[in-house]
Amino acid sequence: MKFTYHYTKTVPQQVKYFLKEQGISKGLLAKIKFQGGSIFVNQEEQNVLFSLKQHDRVTIVIPDEGEHETMLLDETPIEIVFEDEHLLIVNKPAGVSSIPAQYHPNGTMANRVKAYYRRQQYPNQVIHVVTRLDRDTSGLMLFAKHGFAHAKMDVQLRQKKVIKKYQALIAGELAVLADHGEIDQPIARDLTSLLKRKVSPEGKPARTEYWVAKQKPQWALVDIRLHTGRTHQIRVHFSAIGCPLLGDDMYGGRMDLGIERQALHCCQLQFLHPFTEARMAFDCPLATDMAIVATSH
Repeated sequence: MKFTYHYTKTVPQQVKYFLKEQGISKGLLAKIKFQGGSIFVNQEEQNVLFSLKQHDRVTIVIPDEGEHETMLLDETPIEIVFEDEHLLIVNKPAGVSSIPAQYHPNGTMANRVKAYYRRQQYPNQVIHVVTRLDRDTSGLMLFAKHGFAHAKMDVQLRQKKVIKKYQALIAGELAVLADHGEIDQPIARDLTSLLKRKVSPEGKPARTEYWVAKQKPQWALVDIRLHTGRTHQIRVHFSAIGCPLLGDDMYGGRMDLGIERQALHCCQLQFLHPFTEARMAFDCPLATDMAIVATSH
């Protein structure tokens, strides 16, 4: 894969410092140097110490990544929401994990995406997960199609420029809900469980913003924006205010309203394209089980 940049400064600068400004890490430069890549200045191959002058054109050739040889293939089709040469966005069904685990090496979205890359015969077949979802959460999941794109998206994640919005069905003490509110309570591990989390003064800061989209006597549909990314944050926060998610038996959710998994769906992703810098926004309608409840009278 090739990327070309134009040097516009009037003072000389070494290639390595210029490429660092373009988001190219030391690790990626090492990969270019030792794994078959190249650096060209005005179509002549150079090294990272070459001194650039104004109007020089710098081209980097990043070697292909091949594949994770140990990752298994799952030929289950994926629902693609968006794809270009750098990014892939899919609609993940509920009940499917994002990545393999030691005792569950197959059947995840990563396995399915690997099989898709293989079918498409893409030169880069390493799986780069940018945004994960819990196994029973449905909705939008973002993959980078090569390491450079992954690195640039990670920068946006750290800078909180990737906006993830969710919808959830909740029940319980619905009278506590404002039309628009925030839950700002720290979250820590619950030492009684390997998986469970809880609100605790000793926890890490966690902030969840919500809007009530629809409310019925037994349940409410809420739109949610996360301002932090703690494990189980939405589930823990709504349980803490007495309104756990439908189907979420771990945190006290009702199991009698037709939802058999936590009623949580990633409905929107917003970010800047890592190479064009265009504003990207994608929406995903509710999964069928949640939609049935949300449209009931």
